[in-house]
Amino acid sequence: MAVSSGSPTALKRWIAFELRAMREEAGRSRPQAAERLGRAVTQIGHLETGRNLPSLPDVEVLLAWYGRPERVEVFRDLIRRARKGRDWWIGFTDAMPEWFGLYLGLEASAVEAASYDAVHVPGLLQTAPYAEAIIRAGERALSEAEIARRTELRMARHALYERQQDPLRVWAVLDEAALRRQVGGPAVLRDQLHLLAELANRPNIDLQLLPASSGAHAGVEGTFTLLTFPPELEGDHGVAYVETRVRGIYYEDPAEILLYRQALTRLQVQALDPEESRDAINRIAQEMT
Repeated sequence: MAVSSGSPTALKRWIAFELRAMREEAGRSRPQAAERLGRAVTQIGHLETGRNLPSLPDVEVLLAWYGRPERVEVFRDLIRRARKGRDWWIGFTDAMPEWFGLYLGLEASAVEAASYDAVHVPGLLQTAPYAEAIIRAGERALSEAEIARRTELRMARHALYERQQDPLRVWAVLDEAALRRQVGGPAVLRDQLHLLAELANRPNIDLQLLPASSGAHAGVEGTFTLLTFPPELEGDHGVAYVETRVRGIYYEDPAEILLYRQALTRLQVQALDPEESRDAINRIAQEMT
């Protein structure tokens, strides 16, 4: 997938990540980089955290100084895209916490979202009634209008795996307990399970059920998501994302991401295979009366 079809948020993150990595590889400090550009140290920090986009002249100077002048054209193209692009979720800023925008931007630019869900069906795969029940239970002070907007935002995310060109690949391991929890009541859960069974037939979606009989497993710490980005974002190891009631936590260190990938691999091995999982999901749906 070309990053041009993704998110300015993701592009800014990658540009910042690369600028910091190349500076460190070159053995330069932030104060030295600031002196080289004639900028304040805080401005270098803003460039390396994705708060601000660098100017093209500054990038040319820094990459030459870091010994990577061959990367100038790539950075020039990505900076241009980030400036011209628009995140698809901008119209929904009233329907989400401020910190969730980064996740939506990263999700929009990912080639794969792989997850383990212990409590309920992941938001990316929810029906509108199921999503509404989750949102309503989670924040009881929300108005009906706010609940409707948040539900609309969640449904809009379906476009990521439904798009014709380069649809998002989804690989979800779902705990059996999550599929039996009667969110919204039996009818709502039954329709949700039917949707999962339909989605499991798509070539870009793999669903695996982790049965209760599997006992202790690598996901005991709870739900997490691994996002993988296009090869164009050279050197990006992806993100392991964990969401709390307060904020989203992003693990970007390669060693930390590896721990989550190893945990997900163990869960995938313990879970039923996709075909068995589809049959199991249908059986659970039939039990809902």
